Amino acid sequence: MKGGSGLKITIVIILLAALIGFSIKPISERISLGLDLQGGAQVVLEAIPEEGEVLTDEVLEQTIAVMRNRVDQFGVSEPIIQKSGNNRIIVELAGIDNPDEAIGLLGTTAKMQFVGPDGVIIMDGSHLKDAQPIINNQTGEPQISLEFDSEGTKLFAEATAKFYKQKIAIYLDEALIQNPLVNAVITDGKAVIEGGFYDEDGNLSFEAAANSAALLRGGALPVELSILSKSTVGPSLGSDSLDKSVKAIFIGAFLLLIFMIGYYRMPGVVAILSLMLYAILLLWGLALFNATLTLAGIAGFALSVGIAVDSNIIIYERIKEDLRSGKSLRAGIDSGFKRAFMTIMDANITTMIAALVLFKFGTGSVQGFALTLAIGLVASMFTAITFTHYMLKWTAETNSLSHSKYYGV
Repeated sequence: MKGGSGLKITIVIILLAALIGFSIKPISERISLGLDLQGGAQVVLEAIPEEGEVLTDEVLEQTIAVMRNRVDQFGVSEPIIQKSGNNRIIVELAGIDNPDEAIGLLGTTAKMQFVGPDGVIIMDGSHLKDAQPIINNQTGEPQISLEFDSEGTKLFAEATAKFYKQKIAIYLDEALIQNPLVNAVITDGKAVIEGGFYDEDGNLSFEAAANSAALLRGGALPVELSILSKSTVGPSLGSDSLDKSVKAIFIGAFLLLIFMIGYYRMPGVVAILSLMLYAILLLWGLALFNATLTLAGIAGFALSVGIAVDSNIIIYERIKEDLRSGKSLRAGIDSGFKRAFMTIMDANITTMIAALVLFKFGTGSVQGFALTLAIGLVASMFTAITFTHYMLKWTAETNSLSHSKYYGV
């Protein structure tokens, strides 16, 4: 039995080391860094309904959906787009190269209309199936190739037949982009927008056409948006925050290691192994939720580590009390865990309630903190109640590790 317990401990340590080694790459690939850790932009937008209209939650949700589609078109990974209050939307875009350009595009309505010479709107961007930037092979100018859905194809064919040899104006956000002459009836549901794609210096720009195409693909906003505030975090500042956070974690972990082993001895060693497993479980939990790691999330990580250590300390103090009362090592371990269980459970349940409330009613980084804390609580309960328990039982069954002096008594 005792030799078998020593073998179990050895196998567990080897498996734990292998788990850590094989987890580093996939975890780092699945967890994205937030705005405050890699730089980017945050913008607060206010929805402004048209006169006489009421701004509803449904309209805000539609607006958020359109903005999320736009962000996907720009290739921004893991954006945070959420409602704030009754009429505001907060957008966080991490890792973008040009924050000002992205902020400007987010607030653009992107409302496209085709208007006949009689001033009647033929159709709008809701019938658009695709929009892609292209280069005119003859002129070298940037253009946008449009493709309509089935209903849009029918409407456009009817309009080109009705206004043959007349002009159909194309507007984007009430600005006239093109006013071409209809030279043929277009029945294939395809059209081209040319002209009006300029950069800030007034030069024709393929990037401007690509941005407009992305806005059209993302869809028009159902309500006008006003930018209330915007802020940017440079990549160097974000990297500095990440470096300092990692440094703080390593210093704290080292001091914790010295204290736990120095004060609790063998249980302290088990606690360190338990915390290593806890950290991997927590990171895998965040990875499975596709979480975005922020400074607040790191704070939640550090707090949950403290809770996990506290659970071990409560257990170890109960074990020491039982050993001092004359119980055997094996009996003291079993009794200590039983007496500590309800205390640990009560503390974790109350903290979990607080985390759930923060996640439900919080926004942005507050939700990240709450998610990290909640996953950490579950992981700490598992490691403290099961992993630590079995490891201590196995050490008590191993001759070379079962002396009472190794347990601080």
